[in-house]
Amino acid sequence: MTVIIDKDKCVGCNLCVSACPFAAIDMVNGVAVINDQCTLCGACIEMCSVTAIYRDDEVEGDECSPQSYKGVWVFAEQRQGKMLSIAYELLGEGKKLASSLGVPLSAVLIGANVTEMAKDLYAYGADTVYLVEDKELELYRTESYTAAFVGLAKKYMPEIILMGATNIGRDLAPRVAGRLVTGLTADCTELGIDLEERILLQTRPAFGGNLMATILCPVHRPQMATVRPGVMKKTSPDYGRTGNLVREAYHSRDVKVRTRVREIVKEMGKVVNLEDAKVVVCGGRGIGSAAGFALLEKLAQKLGGVVGASRGAVDAGWLSSGHQVGQTGKTVHPKLYIACGISGAIQHVAGMQGSKMIVAINKNPAAPIFKVADYGIVGDVHQVLPLLIAALEENTTRGAD
Repeated sequence: MTVIIDKDKCVGCNLCVSACPFAAIDMVNGVAVINDQCTLCGACIEMCSVTAIYRDDEVEGDECSPQSYKGVWVFAEQRQGKMLSIAYELLGEGKKLASSLGVPLSAVLIGANVTEMAKDLYAYGADTVYLVEDKELELYRTESYTAAFVGLAKKYMPEIILMGATNIGRDLAPRVAGRLVTGLTADCTELGIDLEERILLQTRPAFGGNLMATILCPVHRPQMATVRPGVMKKTSPDYGRTGNLVREAYHSRDVKVRTRVREIVKEMGKVVNLEDAKVVVCGGRGIGSAAGFALLEKLAQKLGGVVGASRGAVDAGWLSSGHQVGQTGKTVHPKLYIACGISGAIQHVAGMQGSKMIVAINKNPAAPIFKVADYGIVGDVHQVLPLLIAALEENTTRGAD
């Protein structure tokens, strides 16, 4: 499907140019012309008073029916030559979906000098790696990566595309969905397959996390979803696996890129890897102040873990957003999760309920956190935590003796 402008009808009024939210229309010699930024949103069609703009949505035969699309694709997101963990998590989940459908699992790798990364993608389950490699793709830019990905999707026609709900994934996925004229479900926490209809079941929290909604895309293809990092678990890699490598060229001359990356400035500070931590000690508003988190830091250090925070604690400025656990933060599934002074709102529980063991400390015996906890301690965290730390120190001293 494309948007077409009838040059004989166009009167050069410029109304469509101002109506387009994506700057996808240029005026050339007094006539409107669609460029490669078009997402088929239809804003120009509604604005045109002389009906010179329309969609060409007549499809011959069965060329673009849902049955024409095959395969599950995962966007293998890398940054400056380092693969993100979400890529491996999605490959593990994608393998389950592909097996259910009886189709291959593929990874899409875009960048510069990234060919060697294909070995890791095979190890984590990819049967095929579609590689677009070019100097222009060394750093992520919306226009260039969109063009590269859409070109692959239009040529090979996958039925399912999965991307991570990262900063890049949240920018790229809706742009790709717009170009491919299909739907997109964001921030999924569970995926499944309706085998009878071959439809992707995309489940995500709705209404502030108070219920879970399963969303379908029954007509359009590909079916697209983004998944939050840490929700899906990585499988064990098998470096004996091999696969197909399909190289596709990037035609930079055909892509209008409006941005240039002049410098990358990394935020200085302590990196918190909540998603891979085995122990997470998390604090909420019940901690009382930023100074109160010193106790959590000490406990986490004794247990070999990291410190997390609820949204309330982050909003209060006690810890940075990188520590946030919950629906609007990070999803974790450690072996041990200790919730300190956290009431247990459903939005927070959504990000930690997959933990193997949950210990809750709260002075309110009716706090909702106790409903999901394996062990509960009713008491003031400022009195309980020093006792726990002292007990750990005592055990350590006895072990040394």
